[in-house]
Formats: sequence, structure tokens, C-alpha cells
Amino acid sequence: MSLFRPSLESSPSATPAEAGAQRTSANLHEAMMDSVSSVRDSLPEQYHAHFETLRQEIIDFTKVHGIPKESLTKPDLLREVTCKLSTSDLERLAILLERFEYLLKNGEPKKEEIDPAKAIEYVEEHYHLRKQYDFQVELLEEVGILKEGAITGINGHDYPVPTLEQIAVRLFERREELSTKHDQGFTKLLLVPFGMSLDTLQETIKQFLLKYKKDHPSFDLNTDNPLWAWSSYQGADTGDSPNLVYYPQSFDEKDHQGKTKMEILKEQTEGRWTPAFAGVAGGKGLGTPGWTIHLLQPSNPNEQDIETPKGFAPIPRQGKGKPHPSLREGRDRPPLEAGQSSNEYLSILQKAQGDKDSPYYGETGMTPEDWIIAFMIHLSETGKPLDNYADGTESIPYFTGSFFSSSTFVPFAYWRRGDRRVYFGGSDPRGRDVNIGVRSSVVV
Repeated sequence: MSLFRPSLESSPSATPAEAGAQRTSANLHEAMMDSVSSVRDSLPEQYHAHFETLRQEIIDFTKVHGIPKESLTKPDLLREVTCKLSTSDLERLAILLERFEYLLKNGEPKKEEIDPAKAIEYVEEHYHLRKQYDFQVELLEEVGILKEGAITGINGHDYPVPTLEQIAVRLFERREELSTKHDQGFTKLLLVPFGMSLDTLQETIKQFLLKYKKDHPSFDLNTDNPLWAWSSYQGADTGDSPNLVYYPQSFDEKDHQGKTKMEILKEQTEGRWTPAFAGVAGGKGLGTPGWTIHLLQPSNPNEQDIETPKGFAPIPRQGKGKPHPSLREGRDRPPLEAGQSSNEYLSILQKAQGDKDSPYYGETGMTPEDWIIAFMIHLSETGKPLDNYADGTESIPYFTGSFFSSSTFVPFAYWRRGDRRVYFGGSDPRGRDVNIGVRSSVVV
């Protein structure tokens, strides 16, 4: 019988997490409660990162579910605070505690586990991930999205930002299936606080633009009204009957098969939401409720030996797209050019999920939340607004990862140069426009 996964038949009154805690050594209490743990320092140095990753995952779990850390080694208290958790949540906590206890007792991870140090070494070589991660976390803190390392979701719950180690391990786990996407240029990280309300994120980008103008006086901005949004955006992802759904399978009012933000947050918390549910080929999800993690193509793919991918690649106009300079022959990906309808783009990406030979296999459409964060990163890194279609070379992106179900419109957003502001609108999914295309991402 596993130390942290006891038979429920043999102990019918004990939850998996509680039974595990009853057998936890005093080291667990010290490891969890000390901010700088002597337990960590007693382990071989190469496993310090693994210790910190597991410890943080347990702490994040307790934060999300409102569980006091001290209850992990107090069975009576643990019973009280976990009595309303789902079976899947209890199992997840039990597994985390089991892995942590194994590390403490044996001085090394279980053999089947990935060493975070090895994963970080891999992602540094292939993605230059640390600089990207640090920059984005700092930006999210500066604009007020991250507070004490977490965001507040539309349900009032706090969701800690995924750690560098968590993302690195996930990328390392999927390195074989993501190798083609890497060679196609999907190396640009995008950390998205999906669980926050869209209204809050729109206000955030508005304040970001005003501050950017203050810091960069030459930036041409309408300071009286730096953002305009179609009225349907207001409160679109909140309330009892939200108008905005995510990852639809069609742009049909009654049969879109999309999920509301609240539904996705619930499934993320219960460990049931995976990239596959988002129309993305892949296995289990990252396990970071409230967040989505993406890879996109950067704006500087031709620069050799770059330390950090910068910005996000524009959507080319019809007939102007150039394949990314692939690292290996046979992995070219013809760019998705502007000019097709959102129905057609959704169909292309959906068909690709069942065809591993498709150059678009593993990609999905973006959401307004994704774009807001991408815009702030892009402007900060390149000094240029994202999707400035009026320059004649860039295009407006449809957000085919979302859908206004009641108005049957597909969201889009762009930099409206003439008005010197960000513009959020919507479009009939059947309509075509030479200025509008799609930017896809790979959900990690």
C-alpha cells in the first residue's frame, strides 16, 4: 500500500490526503513552514530546485483551496478543511504529499519524475525561457495584475502565477511532440492570467498605455480615450449567463460547444481542463488554475543567436506571408494569411488536430485576454503597438478561441492608428476582410 495513497476500503473514514498526513515525518512540517528550509539544504544540491517546485505546488494548492499550511501535519484539522474537496482534489493533494515525502526520506526524486534542473537546462537552450519568464512576471507586477504572486479570479479566488520550474517541466515533458512547433518558430512565451475578468484586463491595458505615454512622450496616444470597446465586451465573461464563451467548436449560437470562464476555472481547479479540451493536441494540463500558458512565434525570427525572442509575429497580408526559417528540412509552416473568414480559420485549426502531418497541428485560436497581455509585452519589448494594420503590412486578428454567443460575433482587437488607441470589436464569423486574419498559439 502506497504511503500517501492508502486503500479507502481498508480505511473508510480517512481521506487520501489525511491518511498521508498521518504518516508524514516531522521533516514535512519543517519543510513547509520554514521560509528558508534547513530540510532543503540537507538534500543534495542538484535536488534543491525539485524541492522548491514541489513545495510551491503544495503551497499553491493550499492557497487555491483555502487550506492552512499547518493542517498538512494535523489530521483532525486536515479532515475539517478538506471535507468539501472533490475526490480528484484530494487525490492530487495526496500525490503531491507522497512525492514530497519520498524526496525528504530518500534524498532524491522518484525515478519516474523529471528533475526540474534538467528541465530548466533544456528550456534555456531551446527557448531562453528564464529571461522571458522574469520579464513577463515583472511586467504583470508593474501593471498591477500580479499581487503577492497571485491574481484574483472572477470567482474571488486567488491563483498563484505558474513557476518557472512548472513551465519548464511541462515543456520538457512535451519536448518530442513540441519539437516541430519549436522548429516552426513557436518559442515566444505568453503568460495569461485567464481567470481575471476581461473588464479588469481592459482597464489594465488602458492604464498601461497612459503610463507608457508618460514614460515615452513621443508615443502617439489619445490620452483622453486610449481604448474603445464594443458594448458587448462589458461584463461579457461574468454573471449568471455570460455572453463570451471560450474554445468553441463552432460559431453557432446554440451549438458552439464552448465553455464559460467559470466552467473552465472549475475544471482547471479539479484537474479536468486540459489543452485537448481547448482544441489542442496534447496530454494533461499544466495544473495551474487561473492561467493559460502559450507559445507563439516572435517578431524577430531571422535574428541569429538571439538571447530572447521579442514581441509577436504579425499576421501577413494575403500573398505576403513567408515561412519561418525552419531548423530542419520538411518542417516549413505556410503562414496563415489575412483575408479568410473566422469560420474558415476555425475549420483549418480544427482539421489540423486530427492530422499530425498538418503544419498547424497543435495550434489554437487566441482570446481577448491573450491579446491584451501580448500587446503590453510587444509594446514594452519593441516600442511598437501590436497589430497596427494601418501600416499596410500587419493585420487585425480574429480571436477564434472565443465567441460572443448571444450576438454570434467573433471578437477582434487591434491598434487603430488613426484614432491613436486600442480598439476592441466583433465580426460576423462568415465575413471576410483583407485586413483581418488569425494569430494562433500553442497551449502548453
